[in-house]
Amino acid sequence: MNPIEGMDLDLLSALEALLQDRNVTRAATRLGISQPALSARLTRLRGLLGDRLFVPAPNGRGVVPTPRAEALIPLVSNVMQQIAAIMEPVTFDPKSSSRVFTLALQENPAIMLGPGLAQRVRAAAPGLRLRLAVPDRRQISALLESGDIDIFVGGTTDAENSWIGRSLFDDDFATAQRKGHPRGTGPIDLEEFCSHAHLLVSSAGDPFTGVIDRALDEIGRTRFVAMSVQSYAVAPTIIAGSDLLCTLPTRMLRRFDAALDLFAPPVPLKPIAISAYWHLRHQEDPGHSWLREQLFAAAGTVERN
Repeated sequence: MNPIEGMDLDLLSALEALLQDRNVTRAATRLGISQPALSARLTRLRGLLGDRLFVPAPNGRGVVPTPRAEALIPLVSNVMQQIAAIMEPVTFDPKSSSRVFTLALQENPAIMLGPGLAQRVRAAAPGLRLRLAVPDRRQISALLESGDIDIFVGGTTDAENSWIGRSLFDDDFATAQRKGHPRGTGPIDLEEFCSHAHLLVSSAGDPFTGVIDRALDEIGRTRFVAMSVQSYAVAPTIIAGSDLLCTLPTRMLRRFDAALDLFAPPVPLKPIAISAYWHLRHQEDPGHSWLREQLFAAAGTVERN
């Protein structure tokens, strides 16, 4: 039989106590067990290790370790220290942390959450770094499980049942035009909406068809998408410098309202629900928990705005 198969923490603790105290009574007291119970453990140790380990002291006081037991002193001490380290609770100190966290999110939530999250993290954890990555939806599940991505931020339709999630904020849509647009500043009706040229942000699929076009199709209407871009970040600049209209999430467009006029789109559109998702393996990680709290706080600022 492999000797390690019979070894357990109780036996290691007994051996450590006997090596330190060299007295069965004192060692039993240290362990909080009876002397017969300790003697039974010593018997098991002798059988496992094939050595007497301890013999009575010549003066009748205590025990004396055998050469084999003496040789075990540093080994037992090292093992017990490692076991203690395993049992030590994991802590996270943001002030001294140099961890790198990766969040996968599209441009719109990145624009909404990034500034507030950066400010909070920089203030509390100056050595911690954040990486915001564009998600590849086909790999998100595997990347969350492997830890290559810490948090995925997206819509509820992107979620999987195995993930843990929490709502961050809801948003609706607004139609934007440049200040001084020739159509004026009054509310826009469906006829006028469909008669103007539009800018569309599309990162996948048909670059000239999006959620607005599908909503219009349901009521038998169409619009002309004159330009398509892949980046939310460039859309406000193009709108502000042209006569194109663009319909995007309201909270993002409000960040550019100094250059843009915003209107309610004249077509029914479902609100956007943005949530944070993470793998169960990260749930009890103190550092990950801290990061989530910063993200939730940043989302709270978005919600208030």
